[in-house]
Amino acid sequence: MRPLAYSDARAWRESRRRNATWLRPWDATVPPGSDARPSTFRSLVWRLHKQARAGTTYPFAVEVDGHFAGQITVNNIVRGSAQFASIGYWLDREYAGRGVMPRAVAMVIDHCFVIAKLHRIEIAIRPENSNSLRVVEKLGLREIGYAPRFLHIDGSWRDHRIYAVTVDECPEGMLARLKPHESHE
Repeated sequence: MRPLAYSDARAWRESRRRNATWLRPWDATVPPGSDARPSTFRSLVWRLHKQARAGTTYPFAVEVDGHFAGQITVNNIVRGSAQFASIGYWLDREYAGRGVMPRAVAMVIDHCFVIAKLHRIEIAIRPENSNSLRVVEKLGLREIGYAPRFLHIDGSWRDHRIYAVTVDECPEGMLARLKPHESHE
């Protein structure tokens, strides 16, 4: 895990191109009439870095053996009495099924709890997304609700299952919580 960088442009674009069909059912889209998404990778990174400086977003690149493998973004960071954020992620299909994303999400959650001092992290997942459901299962996140028409994904408002964890639930860290599950695979 490391911050997403301008230098990731080529690898990011190539990964997104190769995985377009595989990622399409899970990718966030902009509803008609809303602000457009950034049109280039450079503008995406610029926007994410600006939000990171404001403390509302943390964009991370996922690397495997020095190769760009995906992205995790901590979004909607709320301070004050909430100390809350949500996490979204995607992974290049080449690395799927190897335990990469559960480990990466665990590392990001640990960063959010230890470094950013957040109290709660949520992950929203489409009910049909068996790969992402497996990630939260491996991490032991509890399902806290069902949100009809929650996020605009693949061109329509889609239902999501909501999972959450608080810092109190994993005092040894999320990565430590993951390790017992890894030994059974």
